[in-house]
Amino acid sequence: MITICIIEDIIDIQKGLKAIIENDNRFNLLNCFDNAEDAIELIPSLQPNVVITDINLPNKSGIDCVHEIKQVFQDIQFIMFTIYEDNDQVFEALKAGASGYILKNTSPNKIVESILELYEGGSPMSPKIARKVLSSFNQNISNPVNQLITKREQEVLELLSKGFLYKEIADKLNISLSTVKRHLNHIYTKLQVQNKTEAVNKLYGKS
Repeated sequence: MITICIIEDIIDIQKGLKAIIENDNRFNLLNCFDNAEDAIELIPSLQPNVVITDINLPNKSGIDCVHEIKQVFQDIQFIMFTIYEDNDQVFEALKAGASGYILKNTSPNKIVESILELYEGGSPMSPKIARKVLSSFNQNISNPVNQLITKREQEVLELLSKGFLYKEIADKLNISLSTVKRHLNHIYTKLQVQNKTEAVNKLYGKS
């Protein structure tokens, strides 16, 4: 069972998310918060698998929350749930450590799919957000980072940024799962990063 926490200050939206999660027997909702401060204090003791968080919260933002918790608890996965579509907010959230980014007009079924995808190692994004990420990638194709890693390593990293799982990347590139992991280790070493989010940020020129 996937354990989940929600951070959302608009009560009607919080209730809607709560209903979606509680109606699926694959999920266990641990707690809901209406501000980042309480979430930062209590989520570490709850140790949820997934946290769904808004960006615009009363004092500290959802991005602040992600940043503070991910510094200590890397295994907790965050998905941003927001109205914001601008590039700065998207990349700030990813840079803070979020692994997914979906908009508040996402359908209940897609929200469920996004939680499952995140839990399985993917990076779910609403179509509009994915297009922005890819557009940024295309604009930064001349990024010097591309000179540090091989063409195959770039292919692995690009597929990872689109939300593909390691096994799916292996299948698409017709290589073994161990080879995918080896490429990623090489990428992290060459780019001097610790995880996939930092690597993708460097590739897109957002570091």
